[in-house]
Amino acid sequence: MSSDVQTPTPSSQTAPPRHRLRPFRLLGALILVLVLVVLVAGGLLLAHEMHTSRLQAREISRFAAKLDYERVAGRSDAVRYPQHGPFDQRLGYTELPRFIERLEARGFELTAQTRFSPDLIDYVDRGLFPPYREKTRTGLDVLDCRAGPLYDFRYPYRGYADFAAVPPVVVQALLFIENRDLLDENQPTLNPAVDWVRFARAAAAQVGRMVKEDLDAPGGSTLATQIEKYRHSPDGITYDAREKLRQMVSASVRAYREGEQTLPVRRNLVLDYLNTVPLSAAPGHGEVNGLGDGLWVWFGADFERVNELLSAPEGQGDTLKAQGLALRQVVALMIAHRRPSWYLARGREELTRTTDAYLRLLTEAGSISAAMRDAALSQPLLFRDLVANPAVLPANPGKGTTAVRARLAGMLGTSLYSLDRLDAEVDTTLHGGLQQAVGAYLNRLSDADFARSQGLIGDRMLNPATLGAVRYSFTLVERTPGGNRVRVQTDTTDQPLDINEGSKLELGSTAKLRVLTTYLEIVAELHGRLAELDVPALRQVEVARQDNLTRWAIDHLATASDRSLPTMLEAALERRFSANPAENFFTGGGVHTFGNFNRSDDAREPTLREALQASINLPFVRLMREIVRHTMYQVPGSTARLMEDAEDPRRAEYLARFADREGQTFLRRFWRKYQGRSPEEMRTLLLDGLRPSAERLAAVFRYLEPEAPPEALAAFLGRRLGDAQLSESRIAQLYTRHAPEAFDLPDRGYVARVHPLELWLVGYRMRNPQASLSEAVAASADERQVVYRWLFRTRSRSAQDSRIFTMLEVEAFLDIHRRWARLGYPFGHLVPSLATALGSSGDRPAALAELMGIIVNDGVRLSTRRIDRVRFATDTPYATAFSVRPGAGEQVMAPEVAAALRGALSDVVESGTARRLAGSFRLADGSALTLGGKTGTGDNRIVIGGRPGMALNRTATFVFYLGPRHFGSLTAYVIGPNAAAYRFTSGLPVQILKSMAPVLVPHLAPGADIACLPVADLPLPVSTPARAGEMAAPVAEEVLPGDAGGALPVAPVPVEVEPPVPDAPQPANEGLLPVTPLPDGSSVAPDAASTADARVPDAVADEGTEAAPPRARAGRIDAGPAIPVPLTAEPGLPGSAPAPAPAGSAGTRPPAE
Repeated sequence: MSSDVQTPTPSSQTAPPRHRLRPFRLLGALILVLVLVVLVAGGLLLAHEMHTSRLQAREISRFAAKLDYERVAGRSDAVRYPQHGPFDQRLGYTELPRFIERLEARGFELTAQTRFSPDLIDYVDRGLFPPYREKTRTGLDVLDCRAGPLYDFRYPYRGYADFAAVPPVVVQALLFIENRDLLDENQPTLNPAVDWVRFARAAAAQVGRMVKEDLDAPGGSTLATQIEKYRHSPDGITYDAREKLRQMVSASVRAYREGEQTLPVRRNLVLDYLNTVPLSAAPGHGEVNGLGDGLWVWFGADFERVNELLSAPEGQGDTLKAQGLALRQVVALMIAHRRPSWYLARGREELTRTTDAYLRLLTEAGSISAAMRDAALSQPLLFRDLVANPAVLPANPGKGTTAVRARLAGMLGTSLYSLDRLDAEVDTTLHGGLQQAVGAYLNRLSDADFARSQGLIGDRMLNPATLGAVRYSFTLVERTPGGNRVRVQTDTTDQPLDINEGSKLELGSTAKLRVLTTYLEIVAELHGRLAELDVPALRQVEVARQDNLTRWAIDHLATASDRSLPTMLEAALERRFSANPAENFFTGGGVHTFGNFNRSDDAREPTLREALQASINLPFVRLMREIVRHTMYQVPGSTARLMEDAEDPRRAEYLARFADREGQTFLRRFWRKYQGRSPEEMRTLLLDGLRPSAERLAAVFRYLEPEAPPEALAAFLGRRLGDAQLSESRIAQLYTRHAPEAFDLPDRGYVARVHPLELWLVGYRMRNPQASLSEAVAASADERQVVYRWLFRTRSRSAQDSRIFTMLEVEAFLDIHRRWARLGYPFGHLVPSLATALGSSGDRPAALAELMGIIVNDGVRLSTRRIDRVRFATDTPYATAFSVRPGAGEQVMAPEVAAALRGALSDVVESGTARRLAGSFRLADGSALTLGGKTGTGDNRIVIGGRPGMALNRTATFVFYLGPRHFGSLTAYVIGPNAAAYRFTSGLPVQILKSMAPVLVPHLAPGADIACLPVADLPLPVSTPARAGEMAAPVAEEVLPGDAGGALPVAPVPVEVEPPVPDAPQPANEGLLPVTPLPDGSSVAPDAASTADARVPDAVADEGTEAAPPRARAGRIDAGPAIPVPLTAEPGLPGSAPAPAPAGSAGTRPPAE
C-alpha cells in the first residue's frame, strides 16, 4: 500500500547559518561589560564616599538642619525627655518630668520649656539621640540676688578648656589607640561616626566568633560612637547590634548638625572624650570622668603639671623621667576606659602590661621617641592610696548656700551629691556681697585685738583667752512685696549643720516674746467676743474662777471710755504682775520655783511692758499661768468647768459625751502629728517629746512592745539614757513594775507624762501601719472613755484634782502649741510646763526671725524665700525654667497686735536689755532707723544629785527688726563641756549687732543702689566658661569698712555686770523636761524613781539685766526625787502654797468680783 506523505531524511534538513547568532552574543557581552563598568564605578564611588563622606555630608547635614527646637514661654506641648543614659541621668535630664511635678507642688510655676520641631519629634520617637552641642563640664550654679556667683560646682572638676590646650602627644596617643585617622585634614567632610576599616574588621571578627566563641574580636567603635554610648545608651553599654546602629546614626547626625565640614567637630570629639571619658568610681569621691580627674584621683597627679610636662620639648634626666611618668599615666587611663572597673581595681597588673605594650607600639609608629618610651617604661605605675589619701573634692559653699542647696535637694528629692552634678542654675535671694562682709566680720571676732576694738571684751562678754570656741550665727531678712527674702544667712562653724535652721537651742528669754504674742492674741480674741456687749451684758458673762484673763477683759471693757482694740492692747501691756520668786508653782506634774536674774527685781510689781524691757522672769511665769488656765476653759463644755461642780446630776452624762468628743479632738490632732511616718519614726517622735527617765521610758516601752524580753528593755534604755548605768536588778524591777497589766492606759500616760491617747495611737499605728483615721477613731471608742474614766471617780478628790490638772495642762499646751506653730514655731510639741515661758521648749534663730517678720508686716505671714528661680539644662533641647509662684500672705495675727508688739520691742532697745543699740543705726541723711528686739540667754547643763555637772551649751540671742523692712536674729553660742567656762549674756549679740552697723546700714537704706534689685528686674545670669584644671574661682572678698585700720569705729558702752544667781529651795516633784542630748549623741534626764539616775540641769544666767530661774535652769526644771507633798489648791484647780508676797501681787490676788 502506498502513501502520499514522505518522511524527510537527515540529509534533506538544512541548519541555520552561524552569522544569525552573533548579534545576541555581542549584546550579552555588552551587557556584561556594562555591568562590570557599573560595579567598578560604583565600587570606586563607594570607596571614594567611604574615604571622603561627601554624599553623607550633603544629605545628612540637610536632614540635621530640620532637627531643631525653640524656647517657649510656659508649658510646651512638644518636648521629649531622655529615659536613660548615664550622662542624661547625672545631669538630671531624665529626672525633669519628676522635677517638674515636685517643684509645681512646692510653690513654683513652669515659666519656660522647649518645643521640638515635628522632624525632631519623629527622630527622637524612633529612639535616636537628639543632636546638639553637649556640655562636657557643668554642674550646679548658685547665684545671688544680683546674679553674682555664690557657688559654682563644675564636674568634672579638671578638664581642658579647648582643643589647643591639649598637648599634641596626648592627642597622638589617643588617636593611635582609638581612632587613628580621625583628624585627617585632607578629609574635611569625613563622617567621624564610622571607621570603615575598623568596622569591617570588627564585622568579620563577629562572624568568626560564630564559629569560634573565644575568638578575640576587636571593637569597631570610633570616638564619636563611644561618646554616644557612654553618654546616652542604657547603662553606657552596647547590648546588641541595634544599639550599635543607634549610636552610629546618632553620632553621624550630630557630626553634621552644623554643616558639611566636620574637622572642627572631630577636634571637639577629641576634646569631649578627654574631658568626659568614664573612669570608674573611687571611694570618697564618687564617679570619675575625664582624663584630668582620672589622673588626680587614681594617681594623685597634678593635672596642670602633667600638661606642662607633656607640652614641653622632650627633656633630659629628671625632666625626661617626669615626662615619661606623665605619658605612662595618660596612656594607662586611655586603655583603662575599655574596662575601667576591672583595670583600675583588680586588674592593675594587666593594665601595666597593656600600657607597656602600647608605649612600644607608639614608638614603632613614630608618635614618641625611644628615649621617651624608655623613660615611661622605667617608671612604676603607682596608684593613690584612697584610704590614707582620699580623693575628696574641695568645697566651701558657705552656710547660706548650703541652706539653699539643702532646701533645693529636698524639693527635688535628691542628694546633695547628685544635686551638685545637675545641669542647673539657681537664683537665690541672698546678697552675696553682704553675706561675705558679715561672714568676714564674724570670723574676725576670734581675733582678740579686733574683738576688743568692737567692745566685746569684758565681764559678761568675751574673754580674750577663749575666743576661739565661740561661734556666731546671723540671719537678715528683707520684707518685699513678693515675700520675705533672706539676704544673709551665715554662721562661723565649720560643720555642715546650719545653726539658724537645723538646730534646736534653748534661747532663754526670747521665749517671752512668744508668750507675750499669745497673750495679746487672746486679748484681741476677747475683744472681738466682748466689745459689742454693753456693761450689763458684760456683767452677765459667766467667767470661770480661774480664768483671770477673761475677767480682766470684762473689767476693762466695762470701765474704759475707749473700748477700741489698740487701747485694750495697751492696757493689757500695762497690767502689773508680781516678780516675787517665793511662790511654788504646780506645773509639769510637780511643784517648782523660779527666780529672777536681779534680786532687786524680786520686790517689784512691774507692768508687762516693763517686765519685757528688763526681761524679768516671774511676771512671765505668772502670765503663762494665766494663758494656760484661760486656755483650759475655752473648749465648750470644758472638763475644767465640769470639775467645778461635783454635784451636777448630769455629770456622768456630760463627762461621757465630752470625753468622747475631746478624745476625738486630740486623737485627730495626734493623727496629723504622726501622719506619713513609719512605725519606727512614730516611736522615735513620741520618745523625743519626752524628758527621758528610766521610769517613763520603761512605761512607754512595755506598752508599745509588751512581748519584748527584759534584754530588749535593757538595750532600749541603754540607747536612750546614754551613759546612765542601770543594774540588772533595776532593769528587772522596771520590767515587772511596768508590765502591760500593771497600769491601765490613763495611768501609763500619767507615768510617762504623755497624753494617753497619743500613746495609744502610736501603739495602734505601729500594729496597724495601713489603718485610716476613721478606723483609728472607731478602734479608740473604748480607750477614749477609759482615758477620761478618772473624771467619774469621787474618792481622793485632791489627788484626782492634781492629776486632772496635769492632764488639763498638757491639753492646754497642745492648744498653745497650735498658736505658736501658726506663727512659725518649728517643733512638733511644747514642754507642758510654765518653764516654757523661759525657753525650756527650745527654738531656732530662723524661726524667731520669722515671728519678727510677722510682727513687722502687720501680722501677715509671708513666705520666706531663699530661692526665686531654678533653671535646668540651659542651651539644650531639655531647657526648663521655674519661678516662685506669686502668693498672697496669710493674716495670722491682728494688725493691732503686731503694732502693740512692735512698740513693746522698741522699748526693749530704747530702755531695756538691748539699750546699748539705741541710736546706733543711722542712715546717710542722719535719720535713725526704728529698732526693736528681744534678748535671751540659755545655759544648758546637767547636774547629778543637785551638784553642777557637765555643760552642754551656752547661747545668747538677739532677735530684732531694723527699720520697716529688715529683721533677723544674731546668736552667739558655745557647744560642749567647755561652755561652763563662759559667762557671756545677750549683751554680747547686741553689741556685735551694734558694731556691725557700718556693714549693714548701707544695705538697709530705702532705694540704696547696692541693694538687691526686685526679682522681676534681675538681669539674666551669664554663664562663665570653665577653665582647664579648676572650677571657677570663688568671689573675691569684699573689704569691710575700717579694715584698713584694723577696726570698725565703735563708741564705748558700759558693760553690765550679771550678779550671782541665788539658790532656791528644791522642788517637791519632778517636772516635764525635754530630751537633753549629750556629746556622744545619747540622751539623759531625771529618773523619778531613783536619785542615782537623776540628771537635771544646773543654773542659768540670763541676759545682763535679765533674770533666770534659779531652779529652772536654761528652761529645764531642777527636780528632786518624787516626794509626796500636800498641796493647797486654789478654788476649783490644784495650785500653789504661795509664800508672802507684796500686797496685791498678780498671781496671788483674789479673783475680781
